Amino acid sequence: MTTQTDRQMLEALICPRTHETLGYDSAAQELISKGAGLAYPIRNGIPVMLVDEARVLDD
Repeated sequence: MTTQTDRQMLEALICPRTHETLGYDSAAQELISKGAGLAYPIRNGIPVMLVDEARVLDD
C-alpha cells in the first residue's frame, strides 16, 4: 500500500475494539492497535478489521 489514497484510507480506520487510531507495519502488512494489543492483517490490499482475525501482539 503505497499510494496517497491507500495511506488516507489507512489513516481513517480505527480499531473495532478500542476505537483508537491504528499504526501501520508495512513489513508485516498489518494495522497495529497498541491499546488492544492486536495486529489486523492486510490481505490482498484489504484490511481485515475483525477482532477474530487479528493476531495478538507479543509483549
